[in-house]
Amino acid sequence: MAMIPSLFNNRRGSRIIFDPFSSFEAWDPFKDPFPSSSLIPRENSAFVNTRIDWKETPEAHVFKADLPGLKKEEVKVEIEDDRVLQISGERNTEMEDKNDTWHRVERSSGKFLRRFRLPENAKMDQVKASMENGLLTVTVPKEEVKKPDVKAIEISG
Repeated sequence: MAMIPSLFNNRRGSRIIFDPFSSFEAWDPFKDPFPSSSLIPRENSAFVNTRIDWKETPEAHVFKADLPGLKKEEVKVEIEDDRVLQISGERNTEMEDKNDTWHRVERSSGKFLRRFRLPENAKMDQVKASMENGLLTVTVPKEEVKKPDVKAIEISG
């Protein structure tokens, strides 16, 4: 046991007590205790945080994106030839005043881009998009799947 160092004892055998309040820095109530957001560059954070739901109904594929604070003029919805739906846009940063002191910046800014390959039953020429209260809704109608004609065959005998 003497060969294994203890986390609670120093080399002389006296006990070390962990004190979360004994820090070399002054405590800052506005400092992020989990600075994981610093792992993602600011210019990419909007791209990472753009969440889009895709649901399929019997009539259409429906995409919904939360884009709070954006105007419809700041968002692009495009369809490419190879059945790819692309949703993109940009949220600009707020103008800084030299006299302002920022304590926390959590709202993302920058460009975002999301792409989705649509299934073969998508009617590419009838896509509609609308935006209301920061919610973008893109509706891609589906072609009716023609059920094969089934003919009952009478069994003789």
